Amino acid sequence: MTAQTAAGRTPLIAGNWKLNLDHLQAIAFVQKLAWTLKDARHDFGAVEVAVFPPFTDLRSVQTLVSSDDLPIRFGGQDCSEHDSGAYTGEISAAFLAALDCRYVIVGHSERRQYHGETDEQLAGKIAAAHRHGVVPVLCVGETAEDLETHGPSAVPVAQLRAALAGVVAGQEIVVAYEPVWAIGSGQAATSDQAQQVCAALRATLVEVLGEEASAATRILYGGSVKAANVAGFMAQPDIDGALVGGASLQLEEFASIVRYQKHVGTV
Repeated sequence: MTAQTAAGRTPLIAGNWKLNLDHLQAIAFVQKLAWTLKDARHDFGAVEVAVFPPFTDLRSVQTLVSSDDLPIRFGGQDCSEHDSGAYTGEISAAFLAALDCRYVIVGHSERRQYHGETDEQLAGKIAAAHRHGVVPVLCVGETAEDLETHGPSAVPVAQLRAALAGVVAGQEIVVAYEPVWAIGSGQAATSDQAQQVCAALRATLVEVLGEEASAATRILYGGSVKAANVAGFMAQPDIDGALVGGASLQLEEFASIVRYQKHVGTV
């Protein structure tokens, strides 16, 4: 049995390594991950696996994946809204495309918090990714203060609506709901809480891009995802995968998250 959702969306389990693992460690990790999943007879066609290493690791990961024909996708942790120019320290989506990056994370809560990224900038980054054929993984989410002040879904929906300003139906995008109050806390949202927000996000996609585009768009949950709780999230109708942080650096734990079906006996 495949792991596709009722709507036919192939689940995506994505590991955001953040500021961890150098290029040699990245090579070792990706090799071991591929071997671990193959040994477990993981169906790579049923559940897509992607990793997001630091920029300095990308060439090494690309070389490994292409030379060994490993069925693992990879992407950048951020990109610039600019294609080139006098922007010291920025990474162009064109550079990511040249390295065969399938994805790029845009608007992670840490970028919003530590770098003051605005919704307007993020709309520009999404446009830049699309210009170069890279699929943006847009992160939206609320802090504990946002949740208390505005209630569930209000802030993530507003962030999504602003980021979609230049997106048209037919341009692929992945949306990742990450409740900031849950990230790294060990206290994930409940599956019902996550579903409530993801349903609101999908309704926004319908409103902005239309029914067909919304039905094709994958929405991930991110925030203290573990092997012990991933199956509950994946059982929800509007959750199509997970954006995994700390647990993606633990080989066996991440591999177990990828094989979430075994936790509910559907493999």
